[in-house]
Amino acid sequence: VQLVESGGGLVQAGGSLRLSCTASGFTFDDYAIGWFRQAPGRAREGVAIINARDDRTHYANAVKGRFTISRDDAKSTVYLQMNNLRPEDTAIYTCTAAPRYIEGNGLWPPMLRDYSHWGQGTQVTVAT
Repeated sequence: VQLVESGGGLVQAGGSLRLSCTASGFTFDDYAIGWFRQAPGRAREGVAIINARDDRTHYANAVKGRFTISRDDAKSTVYLQMNNLRPEDTAIYTCTAAPRYIEGNGLWPPMLRDYSHWGQGTQVTVAT
């Protein structure tokens, strides 16, 4: 099982980046894929998640209206389009997988303990 992130880098405030998370080793459309981030000295926080098959999404309040998550099941890839970036978005962004949500069975968004696979992360730095 492998999740590989790409697309991080250095960008000026107000700029954009698109992160990618490519999965292998498991049935991609059986899993919701999410992004977490962690900045130095701060707790890890969920950023966005997209379910499999119904594509329902959930965003952290801090990124609503600026970030968009999407998935391409044919490529086993999830994207995180990040616009109007702010210095406080600086963090290591990591993608993760949890069993997909089925209406009436379980919680949406998933709890942290439900995430079973994690990538290595990609650094996003937003300069002022």
